[in-house]
Amino acid sequence: MSTDYRAFVIGAGPGGYVAALRLAQLGIKTGIADRTALGGTCLNIGCIPSKALITAAKTYEKIGRADKMGITVKGLEIDMNGLQKWKQSIVKRLTTGVGALLKGNGVDVFMGNARFRDRSTVDIVDDKGKTTTVRSQSFIIATGSRPIEIPGFEIDEKNVLSSTGALDLDQVPRSLLVIGGGYIGLEIGTLYAKLGSKVTVVEMLDSLLPGFDPELTDVVHKKLLKSGVEVHTGARAVGYSKKRGGLEVELQISGKSETRKFDKILVTVGRRPVTDGLDLDRAGLKTDAKGFLSVNERLQTAAPGIYAIGDVIGNPMLAHKASKEGEVAAEVIAGKNVVLDYRSMPAVVFTDPEISSVGLMEHEARAKGLDITVGKYNFVGLGRALTTDAPEGFVKVIAAAGTREILGVQVVGAEASELIAEAGLALEFGAEVDDLALTVHAHPTLAEALPEAARAAVGEAIHALKKR
Repeated sequence: MSTDYRAFVIGAGPGGYVAALRLAQLGIKTGIADRTALGGTCLNIGCIPSKALITAAKTYEKIGRADKMGITVKGLEIDMNGLQKWKQSIVKRLTTGVGALLKGNGVDVFMGNARFRDRSTVDIVDDKGKTTTVRSQSFIIATGSRPIEIPGFEIDEKNVLSSTGALDLDQVPRSLLVIGGGYIGLEIGTLYAKLGSKVTVVEMLDSLLPGFDPELTDVVHKKLLKSGVEVHTGARAVGYSKKRGGLEVELQISGKSETRKFDKILVTVGRRPVTDGLDLDRAGLKTDAKGFLSVNERLQTAAPGIYAIGDVIGNPMLAHKASKEGEVAAEVIAGKNVVLDYRSMPAVVFTDPEISSVGLMEHEARAKGLDITVGKYNFVGLGRALTTDAPEGFVKVIAAAGTREILGVQVVGAEASELIAEAGLALEFGAEVDDLALTVHAHPTLAEALPEAARAAVGEAIHALKKR
C-alpha cells in the first residue's frame, strides 16, 4: 500500500501533532505516523501524568497540614490504584482529543515505525508487520527523546526506574534514590516526598537545576531540605546490588564512599533524541555525535524538503517549544515567510515552589556584558501568598539600565508556571518596566509581585523598603 502527501509528519507528540494540524488548516494534504501513541511522551508518560501526580501530592500535603488553618482532618490515606486510575483518565481524555482533532482536520494517521527509503519516501511498519509506503514532498521529523541510562544503573522499570516507571508505581516507595538533580528528578522526587517517601537526591554538579539562576534554585533547595529530602550535590552513585530488604547503592559523597539501601532508584540524568532507526542517511541526513539534527531558523535540515522540530534538534526539551516549532515548520512548508524567535520562550519547573523563567536570567545578562538593573519582590510581602500559605519565593525583573526595556523575568514561588505568561507577553511586545508597573493588577493576587518587581528595578517599589 502506498500513499502520496504534500507533507508528512513523523512523530505525533506535542510538536508533531500540532504541525500536522497547522498544515491541515493551511489546506495541505497531510499524514502523520507515530510508533506508540498519539500525544507522544508528554501526554502519555511525561508532563501530563507527572503534573497530575504532582497536583495529587500537593493536595495530600495541604490537607495534612490544614490544622494550622483550624481544619482538623482524620483518616487521611493514599489510594495509589485510585490515583493511577485518575491520572490515566486524564491521559486518555487528552490523547483521545488529539485523535479527534487530527481526524476532524482530515489528517491521515498511521501507527508504526517509520524509516526513510529515500528523501521523498518512508516505509511505516505497524505492530503486525504490515508495511505502508508513504511518498511526500516534505517531511517533518518530530520523534522526541528517551531517557539516558548510566553504567551500573540499567533501567528495568522495576528496581531502577526512568520517569516512565516512576509515574506508574502502584505503591509509594518507603525510600527513593533520585540520581540527577535536574527538573525531572526534582519534580518526581518532590511528589513522592510529599506522599511519604524518604527521598535522597544525588547530583554530580555543584548545584541543583543547572542553568537556572542560583537565587531561584536556592529557594527550592531550602524547601527540599525543610521537607525532609536529603540533597547531595557534587556527589554520584557508583552502582547497586540487590540485597535482602532493598537495593544496596554505593554512593560517593564529599569524596567519601558509603553504602545505603533504598526501595527504588530513579535515574534522571537527561534525555537523548530518538533519531536512531529512522535510516536518516538514506534521506541525506546526518546527526551530531549525540544524535541531534541541525536546523536553521526555519526548521529546515540539510536535506531539502525535510524539517525537524522538538527534542531531536536539541535543548531546551520543552513541549511548548516543540509545538511552536511545529507551527513554524508547517507555515514554512505552506510558503509563509516566517522564522522562529526563541526570545519569549518560557521555561517552567514544577517543583515546590515552582520555578519559571522567560528571556535572560541575571547571570546570562551579565555574562553578555549588558548594563542592567534588577528588581525583586518577595512573595512574603503579598497578602495573597500569605492567605494561601505560600510565602516562599520572589519575582525578579531584569531590565536594560538605559532604555528600561525588560530583558527577562524569573519567578520562584506558588503558581510561577502561570505568572510567567504575562512576562512572556511583555517581552514579546518589547515592553519597558514602566509598562508592567503601570498595569493595574487586581488585589489580592500573586500577580501583584510583577509590577512591584518592575518598580523595584528602577527604585520605585511601593511595598518594599528602599535600600539606603
